[in-house]
Amino acid sequence: VQLVESGGGLAQSGRSLRLSCAASGFTFSSYAMSWVRQATGKEVEWVAGISRGGETTYYADSVKGRFTISRDNARNTLYLQLNALRTEDTAMYYCARVVDDYRGQGTQVTVS
Repeated sequence: VQLVESGGGLAQSGRSLRLSCAASGFTFSSYAMSWVRQATGKEVEWVAGISRGGETTYYADSVKGRFTISRDNARNTLYLQLNALRTEDTAMYYCARVVDDYRGQGTQVTVS
């Protein structure tokens, strides 16, 4: 099982980033997925979730209206579109399987 996040980086406040999570080693379409983040010195924060088929999405209040979670089951890839970034969005972002919270290594997002 492997989850590999990418797409993070440095962005100015108000700009956008798109994170990707490439899944392998399991049947991606059978798992609800989520994005979580952890800022330095803080606890892990759940950000967004998506159902197995992608029909249903959920968001934390802190990102609702700014972030969009999506998935492409044909490509075994999970996405997180980050718009209107704020300095408080700075964190390591991880994709995770909902059922067991298995996570990738993360991708750093820094907003200045």
